[in-house]
Amino acid sequence: MRAFDFVRADSGSGAVQAVLSSAPGKSGSAGRQAEFLAGGTTLLDLMKLEVMRPARVIDINALADGDAGKITFDDRGLRLGAMVRMADAADHPGIRSAYPVLAQTLTLAASPQIRNMASLGGNALQRTRCTYFRDISYGNCNKRSPGSGCAALQGVNRSHAVLGTSDQCIATYPGDFAQALIALDARVAILGSSGMRQIAFADLLRAPGSTPDIEHNLAPGELIAEFMVPAKPFARRSLYLKIRDRASYEFALASAAVALDLGGDNVVRDARIALGGVATVPWRAHEAERALSGQALSEDTLTAAARAAFAGAVPAKHNAFKIELGQRTLVRALKQAAAMTI
Repeated sequence: MRAFDFVRADSGSGAVQAVLSSAPGKSGSAGRQAEFLAGGTTLLDLMKLEVMRPARVIDINALADGDAGKITFDDRGLRLGAMVRMADAADHPGIRSAYPVLAQTLTLAASPQIRNMASLGGNALQRTRCTYFRDISYGNCNKRSPGSGCAALQGVNRSHAVLGTSDQCIATYPGDFAQALIALDARVAILGSSGMRQIAFADLLRAPGSTPDIEHNLAPGELIAEFMVPAKPFARRSLYLKIRDRASYEFALASAAVALDLGGDNVVRDARIALGGVATVPWRAHEAERALSGQALSEDTLTAAARAAFAGAVPAKHNAFKIELGQRTLVRALKQAAAMTI
């Protein structure tokens, strides 16, 4: 790990100013001049690996003493401060009852020790676990060094994405919490030099396209302040299914965050589906949702929805199995959601 400036911010505006007053950095992960530090469960790892080499680190943990550390739950919905720890949100009785998919994504995401440290904002912005990104001995990683190429395209790519890929990057987004947020139509409040703004959470993270190094739509100095999850009829009948190589402390090979609003005879009034482990960003499966809308749940309709979800999949040499695995994961998740007692 290289030397860096360490700054403690005691307010959101102070944190923003600490970034904006730093010198401009070069393009690419390693050249960013300033980074926010919350739980540190991603940033510190990447600094030790020299994937990220910020000249300034701004500690924002003091923000947890204000609104950024609060959980607000009422009839209008749920508000989650960005500095809320994963464990606190996962254990909140209101979230477990009214938004079970949120609690499950957080519980299944990591070990208890990490959940006690990691913040919700940092978790949503965590970076890929692609080996070629995290190991700087590989020079060709467009996400780390723009224009250098993508070693994963011709390398070992079993864990890589089949949805949302480009000829520049096939790295998988590793998180779980984000799938629940997009499935529940969450919004995010963002603090910057011009004050607060809001966007749909679905618009926060960017697919790689031709610029894999630009991973989100935050402007320099902006930070997530809060997540807002509306109260919707489908939220209680929601769950997260995560398929992985081992039963604990592992990233998803395929996952599905689903939420259903069912009428009589199991007719789908509304459905929300988000896929993880198979895409470059948290993936909203709109085609699958449309395939289910107005239909009675049956083996045929579930299979058709799963196929629709992966209609645009582009497999690489070692990960074609993810298409069938992802389809089976989605069908199983939808069956389990339909069987829930609410």
